[in-house]
Amino acid sequence: MGKKFSSNKNIIKMGHGAGGSLMQGLIHDVILKYLGDQDPAVYPSLKSKNNVPLNALEDGSIIGDIVFTTDGHTVKPLFFPGGDIGSLSVAGTVNDLCVMGAQPLGLSLSLIIEEGFPIDELERIIASVEKECKFAGVPIITGDTKVVEKGGVDGLVINTSGIGKRSPFMDTNIEIVKKFRELDSPWMLDSNLKSGDLIILSGTVGDHGISILSRREGYSFQGDIQSDVRALNHLIENALETGGVVSMKDPTRGGIANALNEMAEKSNAGILVKEDAVPINPGVKSATEMLGLDPLEIGNEGKVIIVAVPEMADKILEAIRKKDEGKDAAIIGEVKGDFQGVLLETVVGGKRYIEPPVGDPIPRIC
Repeated sequence: MGKKFSSNKNIIKMGHGAGGSLMQGLIHDVILKYLGDQDPAVYPSLKSKNNVPLNALEDGSIIGDIVFTTDGHTVKPLFFPGGDIGSLSVAGTVNDLCVMGAQPLGLSLSLIIEEGFPIDELERIIASVEKECKFAGVPIITGDTKVVEKGGVDGLVINTSGIGKRSPFMDTNIEIVKKFRELDSPWMLDSNLKSGDLIILSGTVGDHGISILSRREGYSFQGDIQSDVRALNHLIENALETGGVVSMKDPTRGGIANALNEMAEKSNAGILVKEDAVPINPGVKSATEMLGLDPLEIGNEGKVIIVAVPEMADKILEAIRKKDEGKDAAIIGEVKGDFQGVLLETVVGGKRYIEPPVGDPIPRIC
């Protein structure tokens, strides 16, 4: 576990953007090669000891008490059961801010539109942006619009960036954590996990990826599988207000398999997941069995992994279940100190490693 995957430097493949080990190789071998060691002597804004820099590879970066993140959205198709590229662009960026421990303040919206794109479809997407912004209570505060020639992009690409400040619930949350154990960082980082912490998942896995697949490929699966696209700032506020949270992560590309492996590696710890505790929609379970996919590797856009001290885990679970987007939340595992990586305890009592996926089995889900 924790080995470095080399990227193919000669050509970009779809897997290089899928969130798994192939993308991590590209980031380390090419991007961080030039941008990973930014000297505070050259960049004065990086001098604060509480900064979280680019090379931490978190969901956002932090300068002082300001959190910033950015997301490019290339989902195909643009409209899918339960959402569209508009709602996705807002929810994804809001969630990246929140899992760092930030209160979102505003978003940018940058549109790259292919010549010939129907204006009524664009209007439908912008209306969806507005709806998700109102749900989250986070406004669009700036933007940009470009049009490229036919074939220049696949219909529409959206980039959203987000800015936030430290959540007003963070200090009290950390005070509660420190009643039970030390916490090295004042932020919700992947590296904060320690043995004994419990892993909470806010709901069912794989809904978003399977909804994309059903629309893209024309599959008809058991039940009405809807994407879980949703801004989670209100749910996360409930968790932080309760207190005892040490880390959070949204399991998007690569699913919870990739997210948990990143957290385990950065924390130099192991995570034991109980298979029968992971909530899965029956339709998703049926679809993944039929297609030979692992639901733990499929991306989500409205779920969060919350790691908590064990003394507060049940109270946090109760608090987030009060929100509709957290009604199926469950404690799915525990952080361990006697091994590294992520182990799955199967329903029959055996154990197997959950490896980080090379890429997302369903490309272009976000």
